[in-house]
Amino acid sequence: MHLPGPFEIVRVLEFEWPEREPEFLLTGVTREDISGTRTGNDARFVDPATHLLLMSFHSLVVRTRAGVLLVDTCVGNHKDRPMLPEWHQQEWPYLERLAQAGLTPADIDYVCCTHLHGDHVGWNTMLDNGRWVPTFPNARYLFALDELSYWESHHREDPDSIYRRPWEDSVLPVIEAGQAQLVEMDHAVDDELWLEPTPGHTPGHVSVRIASQGEEALITGDVMHHPCQMARPDWTSTPDVNPEQACATRRALLESVADTPVLVTGTHFATPTAGHVRRDGDVFRLDV
Repeated sequence: MHLPGPFEIVRVLEFEWPEREPEFLLTGVTREDISGTRTGNDARFVDPATHLLLMSFHSLVVRTRAGVLLVDTCVGNHKDRPMLPEWHQQEWPYLERLAQAGLTPADIDYVCCTHLHGDHVGWNTMLDNGRWVPTFPNARYLFALDELSYWESHHREDPDSIYRRPWEDSVLPVIEAGQAQLVEMDHAVDDELWLEPTPGHTPGHVSVRIASQGEEALITGDVMHHPCQMARPDWTSTPDVNPEQACATRRALLESVADTPVLVTGTHFATPTAGHVRRDGDVFRLDV
């Protein structure tokens, strides 16, 4: 996906995750529920025969005047994730796909993790002689202070948390290398690139806004995991830390971009990944 204009957004795919049961992702949502939404008939996002969800795991690379920003770093290679076999000890050609976009890890100026779940921090680091080291040697990694503080507290209180491994192999090595930049949730890289607070999925969750010369885009992170949550903003995601807040944030975000030229890009939306939000009665839909 390329956006014409004063900046460019390119998707770097890690892997596609076809045919997931809705209840794996969305609390209490069944295949029948999916079939009753407008998205349930869209073969780009749902298998129309089974009503299983189609998903993607990818980074978004944004080229702007301020430099090259990489948003969310997926699951990563060689990560120990026994709770999810599809993520465990994988070897995806992610860096080769980054090269296909004309970039090396050294070309990345900023890395922004919208939040610190394992499928958004994995390529923060890579193995080098048995050690986890930052993958992007010249980058400043932007971590929202509220998000980092939440996970520090979480791991102190629950040292056996299922989220512990991503924290230890994909976040702490960046901090120890001195490449982490702790920022407020509304941090601006410059006047054309900034973060927007979108809490609920996690306490310090942020989205990324880009605007220049009349063009505007929004990278949502996990405000929405799937376009069906536009038709049903009340559907919560199973990993939401604060489901009520997540729903309120999602609806407010959709209200703010509906029927505008803002290109909305989902971090887990299957191809084509981006589109424009349109009002559909008292809810919304994604036009691509």
